[in-house]
Amino acid sequence: MFPLKEKDRRVVQMLLNAGCCPRCILRFCSVGIQPTYRLSCKELFTELHKFLNDDEDKSKVVEYDQPPCKKIRLQDSEKDDSDSEQNGAVKFLSSGNVLPDDEVKTCTVCLGILQDLCETDFVKKVCAEVDSAGYHFNSLVFSVSLPPQLLVREHATWLLVKQELGQQGNILKKDDILQLKEVYKWITHPLLSEELGVPVDGKSLFELSVVFAHPETDGDCHFLATACRECFRPTKNKQSIFTRMAVVKALEKIKDGDFLQQFPHQLERPKSSCVIQEIQCTHDSIYVAGRYNKFSRNLPQTPWVIGGERKMESSVEELIGEPLKKMFKVDSLNFSSSGREDVDVRALGNGRPFAIELLNPRRATFLQNELKELQQLIHSLQKINSSTDKIQVRDLQIVTREAIGHMKEGEEEKTKSYSALIWTEKAIVKNDIDFLQDLQDLKLDQKTPLRVLHRRPLAVRTRVIHNMRVEYIDLHHFRLYLKTQAGTYVKEFVHGDFGRTQPNLGTLLNMTTDILELDVESVDVDWPPKLDE
Repeated sequence: MFPLKEKDRRVVQMLLNAGCCPRCILRFCSVGIQPTYRLSCKELFTELHKFLNDDEDKSKVVEYDQPPCKKIRLQDSEKDDSDSEQNGAVKFLSSGNVLPDDEVKTCTVCLGILQDLCETDFVKKVCAEVDSAGYHFNSLVFSVSLPPQLLVREHATWLLVKQELGQQGNILKKDDILQLKEVYKWITHPLLSEELGVPVDGKSLFELSVVFAHPETDGDCHFLATACRECFRPTKNKQSIFTRMAVVKALEKIKDGDFLQQFPHQLERPKSSCVIQEIQCTHDSIYVAGRYNKFSRNLPQTPWVIGGERKMESSVEELIGEPLKKMFKVDSLNFSSSGREDVDVRALGNGRPFAIELLNPRRATFLQNELKELQQLIHSLQKINSSTDKIQVRDLQIVTREAIGHMKEGEEEKTKSYSALIWTEKAIVKNDIDFLQDLQDLKLDQKTPLRVLHRRPLAVRTRVIHNMRVEYIDLHHFRLYLKTQAGTYVKEFVHGDFGRTQPNLGTLLNMTTDILELDVESVDVDWPPKLDE
């Protein structure tokens, strides 16, 4: 037996007459017992019949003169039950069984959401879509998007019930009505868990979302755009102004009398239930980090495309990312690193820290030894595709999004070490360059280099070269080792960039200098953590 009270009797009768499904009737009667809603519609109809007839002669058939009618007349909500005899009648047997001629029709309030669209057959259909999407997951979040006209229909029904209860001296606040989405989840969560074999967990990284639509009743909301113009403003990203949030604001603002006067529709019985507009599966991003060495002087860090034309056949991002995309079965990825080197610059030493955001992965759980195998896979792929090793990856691991902040901090706060092959216009001897090793914390003023001015704002940046070491080679060449503040433009320090970097190596040596080769020897960021081999 439902926990319904005597005051609910006329409400139940009225909502049945109005064409509401039993679950919506229970919502409006503030029944908050979850298992109740998991009974079938037939069982619920039977229990509602018992409630309505518990004081009647159990041996007779009770006939309700007011049927689940075609329309609710909001203005005439105080009519007697005997006021209408058209459109047939709803009949119940004393045993509680619904007569065969009482076919289940679409609910005027939920438009079928709390009928067939929340029961076993529907859930199995949704789960079949999930299975076909190929995701690996051990829990899920379930979300539903409902058409905004349900809010209008619920508001109209609330006014109807409120008027009825008001005649009995009772009050029904809108917050007393159980939320349709909440009830929907009470019913579907156990079914989803049973069908998919995993729990429904609000903290899960995997989300299953279902979007419902009901084109037949889209016009239910339109009068609100006239009654509350300020609530409906066109936006670039929305296809319709009748968003759920806009309708909620309008219903909060409009007065009851204005609603009853302006709502152009009597709640007509819909011809069909809501339809599924979209079933979507998504998984939160997975973040993978590591360090890479780049041994090629013809390999950009990211795909190099100018004017739609590709300049290089591959990149560090692609050489690392493609095996990851296959392994995690992702749609796409975002690559980032602690700084970047030019296409002709190698990254040696302990490598450059990088992180990759893997978007919507189908597979998200791996053992650490599988990631080690992936490192070897990336390395071996280069041997297949090229006669030389272009890159090498180490310390590959799954990290959190927050941990990537440690890498970003290093871009400006840490130091980096370089080695450069220098050419001098004038002949030199070792003593000409030894003094460079005595310079400590040399401050540079670097105007944005000409080569990056197209993608970086014009500014003068102060950077520091902490120390330098030299190795004399011959009359016109020496190797320069530098430890610098992160973000220092080393090439521009060497050749001066037409005077845009001051001081520069040319002004220090009082001659024209240029850079022939540049290598990154180390990026002094203690992230990601080093892994045992």
